[in-house]
Amino acid sequence: MTWDAGTGQGLCQYNEHQKRAWSVDFSQADPTKFASGSDDCSVKLWSINEKSSLGTLWSPANVCCVQFSSFSPHLLAFGSADYKVYCYDLRYSGIPLCTLAAHEKAVSYVKFLDSNTLLSASTDNTLKSWDLNKTCSDGSTTNTCGLTFSGHKNEKNFVGLTVLDGYIACGSETNEVYCYYRSLPMPITSYKFGSVDPISSGHQTSDENGQFVSSVCWRQKSNMLVAANSTGSIELLKLV
Repeated sequence: MTWDAGTGQGLCQYNEHQKRAWSVDFSQADPTKFASGSDDCSVKLWSINEKSSLGTLWSPANVCCVQFSSFSPHLLAFGSADYKVYCYDLRYSGIPLCTLAAHEKAVSYVKFLDSNTLLSASTDNTLKSWDLNKTCSDGSTTNTCGLTFSGHKNEKNFVGLTVLDGYIACGSETNEVYCYYRSLPMPITSYKFGSVDPISSGHQTSDENGQFVSSVCWRQKSNMLVAANSTGSIELLKLV
């Protein structure tokens, strides 16, 4: 479903996926285009001007996330439940541009750090960066992982991932936000949410009740980060 953010009115509903759609991303190069990834093992390519999809990319397993590159109008990546990342040049969508394999569990997020570097997050408790210049051009599976980031905990939930100017932030199942820098494998800082009792009108509690950070987003061209956790608490944070 697409919406007019100014009026709050629904614009169009897209119905081709056969199962739950996990992820949607608009192309920054062409804001009329967007992609969706689904449990039906497909990525659908769409235009807001068309009710039918423009094309379909198939995955061997459920698609957990999809992301256009902001550095190229043709490059798209998605993460899959088969532990792999698939990159496509949409001008030649018959086979992947490359397949990246090093994670040990499902890939929950992908983000482009720059025109040649992709970042992925997985429920194996790690983030990984990939040098796309070192991948095979025939679509074959490669392990070109340049760096593995670890310190946060992520084994089952979507905890968020955001990148800006080499800084990386993600959530954790310890109810914390972790911040990394692209050249360092360990966190440079972290912030812990206060635990909230969901039954007692938001009062603080020492029992975390499985609370986790579920979403993070950098404010563009700033050192400000907004983060939310599984109880609906939202924090505005500043990297200093």
